Amino acid sequence: METNRFERETVSITQRRQRGITLVELLVVLGILALISAVVVINVLPERDRAAVRKAQIDIGVLSTALDQYRLDMLNYPTTEQGLEALRTLPSNTRRADNYRPGGYLKTMPLDPWGNPYQYAIPGEHSAYDLYSFGADGERGGEGLDADIGNWQEN
Repeated sequence: METNRFERETVSITQRRQRGITLVELLVVLGILALISAVVVINVLPERDRAAVRKAQIDIGVLSTALDQYRLDMLNYPTTEQGLEALRTLPSNTRRADNYRPGGYLKTMPLDPWGNPYQYAIPGEHSAYDLYSFGADGERGGEGLDADIGNWQEN
């Protein structure tokens, strides 16, 4: 019987100690979680911005390739008025319509990472044609994320 009473007292003391966590313990855990969250946010947000710029550069490369294929078939680039839509559907009043690739040169027209259409102008200020995104602000010029991203820039 002695052994059982001792075991019951030990279990009873252990149960009292394990009833819950203290406010200090809770505050320490919350502080650690806040610190980890801050470190993640500081390190992840700039990567998201860099990824958006890189996506725009890749899209411009894909569109440039499609424009070059269009030129090979049609012997010239689409006019500014025809725009990039000429890569998806045959423009009206095209002289070499029989050379146009069945199904077009792109299945879908991508938007830049900020949801705006890519800009196209021929003749271009920087090359035979200019293909570019206005950047995060959606306006010509700017610096940083707001800077224009074009086919004339090195990747």
